[in-house]
Amino acid sequence: MNIRIIPRLDIKGANLVKGVQLEGLRVLGKPEDFARHYYENGADELLFQDIVASLYQRNSLLHIVERTAREISIPLTVGGGLRSLNDIQSALRSGADKVALNTAAIKRPELIREASLRFGSSSIVVSIEAILRPNGNWECFTDNGRTPTGVDACQWAEQAAELGAGEIILTSVNNEGTGKGFDLALTRKISENVSIPVIACGGAGSPQHIWQVIEEGLADAVSVASILHYPIAKALQQDLESFTEGNVDFLRNLTLPRHMAYTSLPELKHFLSEHGYEGRDVLAPASQETDCVCKAS
Repeated sequence: MNIRIIPRLDIKGANLVKGVQLEGLRVLGKPEDFARHYYENGADELLFQDIVASLYQRNSLLHIVERTAREISIPLTVGGGLRSLNDIQSALRSGADKVALNTAAIKRPELIREASLRFGSSSIVVSIEAILRPNGNWECFTDNGRTPTGVDACQWAEQAAELGAGEIILTSVNNEGTGKGFDLALTRKISENVSIPVIACGGAGSPQHIWQVIEEGLADAVSVASILHYPIAKALQQDLESFTEGNVDFLRNLTLPRHMAYTSLPELKHFLSEHGYEGRDVLAPASQETDCVCKAS
């Protein structure tokens, strides 16, 4: 069975950032460097998310995507701040293969139908940022998990599929960045009730978590960040003086958070292959520093 592994690159300004539950963002490096590394090491696709785009009503990723698309030949998905058919067209022209819609789609669901008819459903991904509420239901949030909508996440997933979305990327905000594993109940419920692929995102702390969300959550693909990003940030040994914005204090004294079983893409793919799941082959050998599963000491 083919399972796509999709590194997620959250971008703020010119930098790759990472947080916990979409908060407390830390600068990790230049997104182009990470994208190139993941391409060479077997990523099936890449997801670029401008995490402040909807907040500031603009997407500043397109120049990054354009540069990246010249160097790599795997599908790129771009999300954040895409509000109209013209915005979607600009993203696709910059080199993106797909766009991820959240805020604009919830505000005007018909945008999904219009976009799928104009650009093809395979180009339109609906991004769902879900938070588990006290009543046991999951609510959709927008603006990088900041703004409640009152929309039930499971019902919205079904509606999005009916409107023509080609995929759903499902982020559990409760679990995101925690390393405690995916929200299996949420992922399975949506996977069982839509006929389009579901990409699980939020919570991976080990290769076992990824296998679990495929087996128990019935995910068609998995988007990951922390367990891949942190060892790469440490290995790249970046020139901190080259950063023009963002708090780089974390990079100056980078230590791997202790609660995750860090891994590389080749190791993760080998692990999944042993469990019967395949993906794209590695193009080039991983660096010696990131070739093995790394556990923080």
